[in-house]
Amino acid sequence: MATAVELLDAHGIDGLTMRRLADRLGSGAMSLYWHVDSKEEIFDLALDAVLAYRAPPQSMEFRDWRGEVVHMLEDWRASMLRHPWSASLLPRRALGPNILGRLELLGKTLSRAGVADADLNVAIWSLWNYVIGATFTRASFDRSDDDRAAAQQRLTGLSEHFPTIERSRLLLDGDWEGTFRNGLDFLLDGLAPKT
Repeated sequence: MATAVELLDAHGIDGLTMRRLADRLGSGAMSLYWHVDSKEEIFDLALDAVLAYRAPPQSMEFRDWRGEVVHMLEDWRASMLRHPWSASLLPRRALGPNILGRLELLGKTLSRAGVADADLNVAIWSLWNYVIGATFTRASFDRSDDDRAAAQQRLTGLSEHFPTIERSRLLLDGDWEGTFRNGLDFLLDGLAPKT
């Protein structure tokens, strides 16, 4: 799978062909079908490979469930940012053991934190959607400082139509990490058990 991942990283989804993969492996394209049924299966396997969860070091202790969830989701996002093609593949692929393991760990942690079983699916899917959306936006909306400044300048000229986003300087905000973490805090505040 490492070779398929390298090709996806270098050429994207459209750049992965059976011929290119076979050439890189030093074999014929037809011989690949002894190992996989289709290119779609390669996508499934490559996606699952890059989304393997990297548990925190033993020395890292979490004070509460939020720390665990934040680590899980930041690790997931970091994995997808290292392999930008993964964010667009994830919603339409089969879920492999690494992805299912992530979801199981997330569900177990939320359950231990007091999220009711009736709310567990909503919590998991909300966090899933947030991570994928934030990652996809980060990977596809990355603009230079000059591009953001020019867009904000155009927006300033239209401030009578878009006063709120002009005032908040939305188009100049390049703090992707801070935005991700603060948005995650908003979500987790809503998931916190009510006392």
